[in-house]
Amino acid sequence: MARGATVSAALALVALLCASTTAAAEARQPPVVGGMSFDFYKRSCPKAESIVRSFVKSAVRKDIGLAAGLLRLHFHDCFVQGCDASVLLDGSATGPGEQQAPPNLTLRPSAFKAINDIRDRLEKACGAPVVSCSDILALAARDSVVESGGPSYKVPLGRRDSPNFATQQDVLSGLPPPSASVPALLAVLSKINLDANDLVALSGGHTIGLGHCTSFEDRLFPQQDPTLNNTFASGLKRTCPAKGTDRRTVLDIRTPNIFDNKYYVNLVNREGLFTSDQDLFTNATTKAIVAKFAQSQKAFFHQFAFSVVKMGQINVLTGSQGQIRSNCSARNPGAALPWSVVESVVEAESLVF
Repeated sequence: MARGATVSAALALVALLCASTTAAAEARQPPVVGGMSFDFYKRSCPKAESIVRSFVKSAVRKDIGLAAGLLRLHFHDCFVQGCDASVLLDGSATGPGEQQAPPNLTLRPSAFKAINDIRDRLEKACGAPVVSCSDILALAARDSVVESGGPSYKVPLGRRDSPNFATQQDVLSGLPPPSASVPALLAVLSKINLDANDLVALSGGHTIGLGHCTSFEDRLFPQQDPTLNNTFASGLKRTCPAKGTDRRTVLDIRTPNIFDNKYYVNLVNREGLFTSDQDLFTNATTKAIVAKFAQSQKAFFHQFAFSVVKMGQINVLTGSQGQIRSNCSARNPGAALPWSVVESVVEAESLVF
């Protein structure tokens, strides 16, 4: 065969392989909820994604910890009441918001500020608050992953913001504690249409960020958890020498500020920080998935991109539902109060009269 023909044949093969890879990637894209699209702001705010990306890129370079903070904020929003930015609402005189619930007390103040700063930039660029706070959260989380070395993925847009925050009990039931086992985690996730693959991939968000001593101290005291690597446990005890120690340590001891698959390598080596982490490798339902991700960062990235987009569409408000907040920390004037608050006011009035 002539050299030119060989080159042409090779290029044709490469093109075929690329097409197959693209088709496979598209096949792995979760279905998009009605009312949402990838170009939702094409006319109303065409630079929306680039504005969010630019802000996150600059902010994360100044404070690498913000990447984990923004990603965690998106998770804690979606797992409670759906991806509606309700976690951003401040509490009021009528009752505490989601931020005051125990699982959310350690959310980073800088992450909340970043979302409102992005909100302001978008309003200046677009002339009005047309981009929802819940969409800002989803985009900022994606860009945080990218800026810390993780995969890029397309984010469906068109969410609207809830005027109501969830109850404290809703937060507690929607966000399993770090002491939760795999069966308990799957029981919670099954209610929001997430499965074992989603659980293991989304747990990979712990490849960046910090954990508080109080979140894993029961694995150290009074007796050491047998699933803990002894050397790893000794290091943890130096940071957290006794119960009640108010300190933090990295979630991923290998590459704490890089979004990669080393989190799973840690689990294989019995170096998972939380029970909810290490049990992923102990439990038979999820062990093989952890092993696969530990061996292949590509496999982890593909599944994470799929699962985080899937998670980002949990119980979304679209169309005429909800609102687009002008201040991400407060419902728009005249918005409805949470039913829990309305009910408590009615009950109180009944008692008075």
